[in-house]
Amino acid sequence: MAGTKRKSSRQPAKRAGKSGKRKNEPRGRRRWLSLVLKFGIAGLAVLMALMVYLDAVVTRKFEGRKWAIPAKVYAQPLELYAGLRLDPDLFQLQLRRQGYQPVKQVGRPGTFSRENNRFHIYIRGFRFPDGRESSRQVIAIFRNGTLAALGDTAGRDVPVTRLDPQLMGSISPATHEDRILVRLDQTPKYLVQTLVTVEDRDFYDHWGLSFKGIARAMFANVKAGGIVQGGSTLTQQLVKNFFLSNERTLVRKAEEALMSLLLEMHYSKDEILETYLNEVYLGQQGQRAIHGFALASQFYFARPLQELDLSRVALLVAIVKGPSWYNPRRYPERALERRNLVLDMLVEHGVVTASEANRAKGRPLGVVPVERLQANAFPAYIDLVKRQLRTDYQDKDLASEGLRIFTNMNPVVQHQAQESLTRKLKQLDRKGKPPLEGAIVVTDARTGDVQAVVGGRDPGFAGFNRALDARRPIGSLIKPAVYLTALMRPEQYTLATLINDAPVSVKLANGQLWEPGNFDRKTHGQVPLYQALAKSYNLATAQLGMDLGVEQVVKTLRSMGLSGQVNAYPSLLLGSLDLSPLEIAAMYQTLASGGYRVPLRAINAVLDSQGNPLRHYSLAVEQVFPASSMALIRYAMQETMRTGTGKSAYRAIPDSISLAGKTGTSDEQRDSWFAGFSRDTLAVAWLGYDDNAPTHLTGGTGALRVWSDLMRQRPLKSLPKASGDSIQWVTVDEKTGLLGSQSCSQSRVLPFIEGSAPKGRAPCAGEEKDSVVDWFRALFE
Repeated sequence: MAGTKRKSSRQPAKRAGKSGKRKNEPRGRRRWLSLVLKFGIAGLAVLMALMVYLDAVVTRKFEGRKWAIPAKVYAQPLELYAGLRLDPDLFQLQLRRQGYQPVKQVGRPGTFSRENNRFHIYIRGFRFPDGRESSRQVIAIFRNGTLAALGDTAGRDVPVTRLDPQLMGSISPATHEDRILVRLDQTPKYLVQTLVTVEDRDFYDHWGLSFKGIARAMFANVKAGGIVQGGSTLTQQLVKNFFLSNERTLVRKAEEALMSLLLEMHYSKDEILETYLNEVYLGQQGQRAIHGFALASQFYFARPLQELDLSRVALLVAIVKGPSWYNPRRYPERALERRNLVLDMLVEHGVVTASEANRAKGRPLGVVPVERLQANAFPAYIDLVKRQLRTDYQDKDLASEGLRIFTNMNPVVQHQAQESLTRKLKQLDRKGKPPLEGAIVVTDARTGDVQAVVGGRDPGFAGFNRALDARRPIGSLIKPAVYLTALMRPEQYTLATLINDAPVSVKLANGQLWEPGNFDRKTHGQVPLYQALAKSYNLATAQLGMDLGVEQVVKTLRSMGLSGQVNAYPSLLLGSLDLSPLEIAAMYQTLASGGYRVPLRAINAVLDSQGNPLRHYSLAVEQVFPASSMALIRYAMQETMRTGTGKSAYRAIPDSISLAGKTGTSDEQRDSWFAGFSRDTLAVAWLGYDDNAPTHLTGGTGALRVWSDLMRQRPLKSLPKASGDSIQWVTVDEKTGLLGSQSCSQSRVLPFIEGSAPKGRAPCAGEEKDSVVDWFRALFE
């Protein structure tokens, strides 16, 4: 009984245990399922929220302004017309600078051929500020340094045409990214097919992610024993570059995948591809990042994207894989191997024929040297452009709105100015001394258009701009203002008026004496006014200036265009005034233009990114001096070039060209200046050391040599002879300043404002009547 009871008492307990386990198991599973479901719902909510956020990110940036587009700065276009004075070799050099390719047979825009002095040029089409011009072919024939004939291929005369303007550089955003936007329909043949074939063969079939491409890349990499192919689609590459950082984590890869899907949902394949073409990173130039195929074409080949042939298209696509590793300038062998591999892939997939690929393989890489790159090659001029633009535009607009800025820089003049400064500085450098520095500003003497700005001996260096910022004592460059002040009083002063070149002593307000001296440490007695300027006599100038009053000279300087504070001290009369070469050019512009104050203009027009005009900078002219007074001061400055401190210029320039100018030398010869002009060209040159050490150069032995070297290369026009109803030419005796005759040993025919000629006759002149003789002599002097 007892055993039976024990047995029966255990069995229920055992059954109870089995039953409890069966009851707890569903309850545990339900808890796990519940947790999984909750986490799943939470995860789905997070995913949905992330998708909504990423969708907003994608659409906001993709549909808004995608990039901060730098302003592009263009030079003045080179106009061609029969009669233009231009050396054919210089013309060919300019064509090459603008990316025109020499060929045997001209067949597409951006090419030219040359046979002796006959050029066949296929000019590119371009949208200028005054409208678009289509591409056209012209024949240019040169004779004796002049464009003798200009016509089309049918033999018809072409009155005038112009090259597309040279791209000078850009005003970049703080990111230093640079790009030129291009539309899909503006790309050259094979570019899209090559890019898709090499980078994403399934581009038109996938939804942003290509598992087939990933598998194919893995197989190719295993087969090659290394990484030879990537699995990312073009869409993924765009997302990575456009939206995300370079961080390599699972989270970032997940974001990349989701954003790629969203991008494909919202936008067409063409929209995605066009954005990729403009976004992809393709190289580096210093701090400047090269983005997009259009800018890369300029960067590597110095020609527009539309002009690329198959071999160059293949090279750009090859560089996509690794712009640093396949840099064709640093690693040409790698780049060549990769380019040829790209061409083989095109043959394999039927994009091109084997013969086309072989012809492309036979061509060199075609990459231009860094020295030939056009971007930001003129930092000193672009610096001036930015300063003038700031009166109308904010910096962020200049660096992000894609403005197109057309300047007045003449690329031929700019090149000549750079070469002249560099060449002469090398000749003037002294052993054991630091390199001499310099600056040049060149303008159109009639309009004030700034044709060239050189800020230092290294014109490509974007550092201290001496043309704009080196404010140094100007020395005798101020003297024309003193003499012009006198000639504005014809009843008191004429070119024949005798000025006493004798010691000067002026007691200053602080009790000290101002006692200047002549450069030659001599005095010259009574000298005619025009000669005192031509010979740059300090004592005569000081005497004249004190008689006129320093404040009156300051008024003349203001009328000439001087701005800023000026202290009316006696030493001002001899140039104790610090100005930059640009400020000197602004003042001398008034002399060169014949008494009209013409503001210097670096900018001609500004267009928006679509080519619509925003602003045209028109010519502004104000007459501030009478023509009669200007005729006299210009005569005196012409005499400076003939017999005075500027006469050495005629060693380089034909003496048939009448020029006007003035030398300037500061104390202890720390600064060497020259400013001078023809009828059409004004140039200012400065030489000195940045640490203000003595140069041991005068204006005539330093800056004038640079100025002359530049001007000898220009097709200069002579200054006109002083004339007009208010000007009469009269023979005077220079010893007395009275009327003279041929019997006087120092007689000279000089221009006078009507009614201001001397009335009395010099003793040497007797009673001889010289009016007819004066007239004939004036014709030939």
